[in-house]
Amino acid sequence: MKITKVWTDAGHLYGLGDDGNTYRQSLLWYRRLMNATPKQQANYELEPSGVHWDEIDEDISYQGFIDRNNVEPTALQRFLLTHRELNLAELAKRMNINTTLFRNYVYGWKTPSEEREKQIWQMIQTLGQEYIAI
Repeated sequence: MKITKVWTDAGHLYGLGDDGNTYRQSLLWYRRLMNATPKQQANYELEPSGVHWDEIDEDISYQGFIDRNNVEPTALQRFLLTHRELNLAELAKRMNINTTLFRNYVYGWKTPSEEREKQIWQMIQTLGQEYIAI
């Protein structure tokens, strides 16, 4: 399957596949694309293996459109993806979670256990309490 056309709206990226299906994914997964101007978002190239936005240095494979079709970020992912001021590597270290594994949780490549997700939310609450105390 290849994408033949790409477009965006306020929160999503769409791709029309050569199979006739429309694929949709959250722009939260692609920060550079999300922060790009409409003109930059529309300035893409269809390459042999995916879509490329040269001006903003973003690439999405055709397989990525299939894998993330209609997959919305969880509440935890949405929080971490929209609060870029949080340093994911440092947050992972503070919780004694492997940094790569933590990034996989955030970007949806792996799913944390219920216990692990609770641990992450507790750390976020702890940070909030520390900020309030200042």
